[in-house]
Amino acid sequence: MILQHISLVNYKNFNSVSFDFNPKINCFVGNNGVGKTNVLDAIYHLSYGKSYFNPIASQNINHNADFFVIDGQYVKNERNEKIIISLKKNQKKLIKRNGKAYERFSDHVGFIPLVIISPADRDLISEGSETRRKFLDSIISQADKNYLNTLIKYNKTLSQRNSLLKYFASNNTFNTDTLAVYNEQLSEFGQSIFNTRAEFVEKFTPIFLAKHQELSNNNEVVTLRYKSQLHSKDFTGLLQEHTEKDRVLQYTSVGTHKDDLVFGISNHPIKKFGSQGQQKSFLIALKLAQFDFLKEQAGIKPLLLLDDIFDKLDENRVSQLIALVNTNNFGQIFISDTHAERTENIIKKTNKEYQLFKL
Repeated sequence: MILQHISLVNYKNFNSVSFDFNPKINCFVGNNGVGKTNVLDAIYHLSYGKSYFNPIASQNINHNADFFVIDGQYVKNERNEKIIISLKKNQKKLIKRNGKAYERFSDHVGFIPLVIISPADRDLISEGSETRRKFLDSIISQADKNYLNTLIKYNKTLSQRNSLLKYFASNNTFNTDTLAVYNEQLSEFGQSIFNTRAEFVEKFTPIFLAKHQELSNNNEVVTLRYKSQLHSKDFTGLLQEHTEKDRVLQYTSVGTHKDDLVFGISNHPIKKFGSQGQQKSFLIALKLAQFDFLKEQAGIKPLLLLDDIFDKLDENRVSQLIALVNTNNFGQIFISDTHAERTENIIKKTNKEYQLFKL
């Protein structure tokens, strides 16, 4: 799969710009603030229907405009595919494939497989469990439409159950039968989500560990573990057990919306005991494992975006990363960096054709 061309109108700092891409490696270089990352984010936007860096859609519109348009032209499985995403202030975002608008954005998820590696990934380690759940869900959803639909239903039911608990509290009332209806639905969707997540992590972990060994030269022992309340109790029992607590809190305190991924190094939390370089390697290995998983599921090589990742990596880790990228495992790659000379020197070592865009 190849992204041949992209046009941006009023997207972030760009008024109007377009690029024709090399099928192998494309590098965006320039000072901070010129829009290198914004181009990568536009490419991400075309795959996921949203920005990687700013989830508030309207804030991706250029300050001097009231709309944005991203137009991408791809070749996938020897077919031309045109994806256009547009948003006008105070209106609903539109995603079109070959001129036809999607009724549900979820139908587009997974059509253009893509993996981004960015300094913003550090949030996976530093932030709370919600960030790691979103990462987990985004990988599974790209490959499994049923999972995504179940997740949407679960979140909707969870919201309805929470609203009911608030209603009970504000009206000084309680109805066990009404709550039981939501408990049953939440249990059904939640158990399915738990089973899929557990199966995914079991498949994903060996891929991740292998990637990390390649990046670190087998010098570090890392772990990845799926943490869920459902490992020890069934969902229905959990909800019943915490009914009184939920009544007091006025929200649902247990369930798959509390799941987490636990990252470790040498049997300790990597957040506290991993150096900056070790954390960086851990995150890159996670994303490269995501790449391999999606590639196997989709049957095509995802696009790979490398945003400003040469900073904070020592020369040895950069060499290991380039050695990995230099295999035929990867397809089209997009890179951003502040140092044009550094980027070009690194890319030349891959012996692959490339295009350099100076912004």
